[in-house]
Amino acid sequence: MNPTHRFQCLKSYQASYWFCVVVCALLIGLGAYCALTMEHAGHIVSGMNNHVVWGLPHVFAVSLIVSASGALNGATLASVFGNPHYKPIARLSVALAMCLLIGGLLVLVLDLGRPDRLIVAMTTYNFRSIFAWNIFLYTGFLIIGVGYLWMMMEKRFHRHVLTAGRIALFWRIVLTSGTGCIFGFLVGRNALDSALLAPMFIALSLVMGTAALSLVLVVLAKWQPAVLTTALIQSLNRVLIWFLLALLYFSVVHHLTNLYVSEHHDIERHLLSGEHAALFWVGHILLGVIAPIVIIVSRKPEFALITRMVVSSACALLGSAALLYVIIIGSQSSPQVLFPGKTVVQSSFGDGGFTSYQPSLWEWGLGIGGVFLALLLCLVVLRVLPLLPESTHGSGLRVNGVQSALEPSDSTDHSAASVAVSGS
Repeated sequence: MNPTHRFQCLKSYQASYWFCVVVCALLIGLGAYCALTMEHAGHIVSGMNNHVVWGLPHVFAVSLIVSASGALNGATLASVFGNPHYKPIARLSVALAMCLLIGGLLVLVLDLGRPDRLIVAMTTYNFRSIFAWNIFLYTGFLIIGVGYLWMMMEKRFHRHVLTAGRIALFWRIVLTSGTGCIFGFLVGRNALDSALLAPMFIALSLVMGTAALSLVLVVLAKWQPAVLTTALIQSLNRVLIWFLLALLYFSVVHHLTNLYVSEHHDIERHLLSGEHAALFWVGHILLGVIAPIVIIVSRKPEFALITRMVVSSACALLGSAALLYVIIIGSQSSPQVLFPGKTVVQSSFGDGGFTSYQPSLWEWGLGIGGVFLALLLCLVVLRVLPLLPESTHGSGLRVNGVQSALEPSDSTDHSAASVAVSGS
């Protein structure tokens, strides 16, 4: 890391900071209550059934896990690829990644039921199961993240930051591939059984992680203006476009592959024109890919640079979550082929029809609680450790809220200027 960069803890005492902390705490309490309710009453109170056994909390959990992998983009671009614009936020990038992973894993554990048996899952392994592999991948990610952050913060180890960054880059790719393989290795589900899910999840992580990091930076800029610069905003917008195009490519190839195989025609008809078609076409394609790209490349003067980043990142996050919903829930709602090559004349299992799934309020509460747990962890860590760049006095482009007519054009060089978002 560049020794000229100086870092400090988050020292905001504004009312908006404490408001965020209180909101996070309240929603975490709501999530804990929802988890306790499902633990005592059973999953009968949720919308899940014998067909859809991975419900909405799994969508939240997987979203947080893949976002954690992608949130390391800031540190990777700084230390591995040498991009100077990301060096001031490299520490924040690593801390955010670990917090997102912890939030996702907590939702996952509470949703699966019997969290008291977690120690059994961590000490008894079936290495023929992809789930056992992922336990090592998740814990390894946290260990590598701690070591990576230590190398950045300790001057004696600055010479090892590049090596730690390369290890983290390799591990995050393996971790995200393993998460995708959880679904891709399920040969009993025709909607999933595909190796293309591994690279698709890598693209998903890049999109969701970059979008999450961008939104966190905008929030932190209200209290620590130095974290956000015009050059950084421009770079984040550019890389988000390329990541969105990569996600669109793998999504299209995945569905074209299924359409080419005759046995998957019914599944594709269900996903692309059935119950979840609106989520796929409107949520993923329109809102999650096309809208962010159009917003970023827009040159209309009424849309400030930071406004485009906020709106495009929010759309990318929602669209990616919609795609995960289609992948996880849609694959379970489609007919399951129990006897390939045979015609089932009669069955009480329901494998010849579709199963509707409506998530309950308990599932929404658990998933939202996990998201805000990750955010609260990040806010607490930033108060304790010097992970944010120190503010520089003098220069600075001040943006009132998230939109301003004073925003300069993208062609102007403001790489050293800070964007200070006024607090409430």
